Amino acid sequence: MKPMIDCDAVMRQMWDYLDGELTDDRIRAIEEHAQMCDRCYPHVAFERAFRDAVRASRQATPDTRALGERVRAALRAEGFSDPR
Repeated sequence: MKPMIDCDAVMRQMWDYLDGELTDDRIRAIEEHAQMCDRCYPHVAFERAFRDAVRASRQATPDTRALGERVRAALRAEGFSDPR
């Protein structure tokens, strides 16, 4: 039986996981851990929503203030509160 991945490993590999840059076995291990872990699941959900919001908000314009507002709006739409 494979040893269960721990919270520290999930946090260290979060962006590689979200970008699909890990092996299928490692991706599965992180997904299984996050689904069962009350500590990791919110982090994975937030980081995924954040990444998706940034990707959806990209434009050719370098207006970082507008980009920031679009990202915050997208995160609010996903149920995350605005820290302001």
